[in-house]
Amino acid sequence: MKINSENKQRIHDVLLTDMQRRIFKEYNARKDEFKLTDEDYDQQQTILVDWVLKCDTLNDVNELVLGYTDLFDDYDSINVFTLDGTMNYIFKLLR
Repeated sequence: MKINSENKQRIHDVLLTDMQRRIFKEYNARKDEFKLTDEDYDQQQTILVDWVLKCDTLNDVNELVLGYTDLFDDYDSINVFTLDGTMNYIFKLLR
């Protein structure tokens, strides 16, 4: 399903904000475990922004979410890996 151009910026904004929050949480939780640096974090953020800005369809968003499966670990997030789950995840972010 193609995302309308009128909605694309808003979806990109909420998706990027949520994914950055999840990456930041994981980064802080595992920083000492893997000796992660700020450069690692910055590089991950750059990759994320590039990927989010290329999301033009619901399938693109689903592929993005599948690329970050380790960030979705709570029970409510298990459903996000299907197309329907991804669509509901976006609707939840847009509330």
